[in-house]
Parts: sequence; C-alpha cells; structure tokens
Amino acid sequence: MGVNTELFNLSGRVALLTGASKGMGKSMAEGLAEHGARVVVSSRKLDQCEATVAGINDRCGAGSAIAVACNIGYKEQLEDLVRATHDAFGKIDILVGNAGVNPFYGSMSDIPDGAFDKILSSNVKSNHWLCQMVAPDMIERGWGSIMITSSTGAFAPSDTLGTYNISKLADIALVRNLALEWGPSGVRVNAICPGLVRTDFAKALWDNEEAVKRVNEQTPLRRLGESEDFKGVAVFLASDASAYMTGQAVTVCGGTHMWR
Repeated sequence: MGVNTELFNLSGRVALLTGASKGMGKSMAEGLAEHGARVVVSSRKLDQCEATVAGINDRCGAGSAIAVACNIGYKEQLEDLVRATHDAFGKIDILVGNAGVNPFYGSMSDIPDGAFDKILSSNVKSNHWLCQMVAPDMIERGWGSIMITSSTGAFAPSDTLGTYNISKLADIALVRNLALEWGPSGVRVNAICPGLVRTDFAKALWDNEEAVKRVNEQTPLRRLGESEDFKGVAVFLASDASAYMTGQAVTVCGGTHMWR
C-alpha cells in the first residue's frame, strides 16, 4: 500500500489573492504556487505584483502566476479582478483576502470620519464583495476554500488601533457567517489572525529597539513573526489537509494569544 502524499497537493486549483505583492500575501502566493496552484497576484501596484509573479514563474514554471492590479476599495476593480482570473485560469477554487488598510494611528476620539469609513470599507466590505463574487464558482463545484486575513488585534482593545481592531473582529464575524451559509455547499471559510509580523504594513509597531526587546521577552517563541511563517498556513487551509475546518480564527502569533 502506498503512502498518501496528496493532502497538500493543489494541482489544478486556481487561487486568487489580494494584497499579495509583498509581505505575508507574497509568501502565501508563493506557497500555493509551489504546491501546484495557479495563482493570481493582486495589489494596488502592478509593478510590485509583476516582480512577485516573475519570481513565482521562475521557480514553479511559466504560467504559474499572473499579476493584476486592483484597489480593493472599488467594487468595479474587484469585478475586473475576478473577470481577469476567469479569463486566465478559469473558475476560482481558493480565495485569500489579505489586503487591508490602516490610515489612522491614535485614539478613536480623534479619528476623522473619512478614515473610519475607509478602514471599515476596505477591511470588511471589500472582503464581503469579493467573497460574493467568487462563491458561485465554489458552490457550483461543491468545493472551495476562502481565507480572510484578520489580526490578533481583533481580540483586544487598543488606544491607538481601535478602529482597525474593530474591522478585524468584524472580519472574523464575516468568516463565521459565510462558513455557516456556505458550509452545506462544501465551501470552507476561515480567518488567519497574525500577531506582530515584520512587514512594511506593521513597521510602526516593530521598527524600534524597545518594541523588539518587548517581543523577544514576552513572546513564547521569542521572536517577531516573519512573512514566511504564513506560507504553510495558507497551503494547509487551501488544501484537503484542512477539509473539516471552517469558521475558525487561526491564530499565528508565536504564542502571544495561545488562549484564543
């Protein structure tokens, strides 16, 4: 009897990722492609997407990935992104909603209405739109995996990131509701909750000696997260290895939030 090595095989599957030109999104795109998926890499900046795609195609073979520019804040651009994915690769099996924004750092008492609206719209409503757009592909096939990037910030209040944290808790609520609605059709929906990760997006939180010292003292694994730490998580949630997981907030934090 042979040993089953197919649990993480994504051959023949199509993955669409937002916020995927750098950082965690880039690592997740690389991991999915390395395990056989054809990948659409999107973010606002086409040149950064194309650089990521070039690296993926060098390692995984020509045609493994394409680049599509998309600003998640505009519904018509998300529709164009889904259409481009269909045109290039066909129907979508895997969605990673990794893009997000945080234009304000400070007290909720001081946040302008425009910044509040942008955070909620980009971090929550855009994921809702995109899930709606790709779900028909998955429901028709009776299989699909959706991942939305939330944050450990969803689990606690903050005097500087309050609205951002609200949006990330809302993402978990979105995931749970879609998991309930689409589970009978074979579509799984999970959230990924990073702790403090050494990315450009979170640079203000880690780019000083005091912050790094505090992380090294208080995190059980004694280090910041790295983008590469999310490659295997994405492959696991995209694959049949996680076939009985849905509606979960998968926390990747080095142990800082191990009670979640």
